[in-house]
Amino acid sequence: MRAYGDGPARRQDMLSEDGLGWIGAHGGAGATTLTRLLGGTDIGCRWPDAMLAEPARVMMVGRTNLDGLRAVSRALRALHEGRHPAGMRLVAVVLMADAPGRLPVQLTSRIRLLRSVAPVYRVPWIPSFRLGETPKRMPKQLVRLSTMVDSRPEPHRRRS
Repeated sequence: MRAYGDGPARRQDMLSEDGLGWIGAHGGAGATTLTRLLGGTDIGCRWPDAMLAEPARVMMVGRTNLDGLRAVSRALRALHEGRHPAGMRLVAVVLMADAPGRLPVQLTSRIRLLRSVAPVYRVPWIPSFRLGETPKRMPKQLVRLSTMVDSRPEPHRRRS
């Protein structure tokens, strides 16, 4: 017999199929800002935890400076090596501009390498982020990301 207030039983060893999580590849990556603007779960700089019912679908966030791109590379390597929770699925990598203007060639070549491993979305420099404010007009890159947060994965179909 279930006690009063008990909800439906949920397996505690599986990540949630609901929602989307933002993982910072490093501190200050922008995961909290993206969560505030677009929704989802701010997971922090760690893998999602099934005991906290965190989402299986995640976006990896990093800055476009050298240290940020290296942190994203390390996280992708860990994923490739299977050092992540069972059932976790990387949707994409989101790179937040670390400064206004064009990136140096060395950084754009690193981003090209990341694109060979995972889908990459770049968010331009948005001055209002420095003050914790929402931009008056949402850049098209953020609008595109917002549709991904709201999208639901297609159910897995069994093959006959």
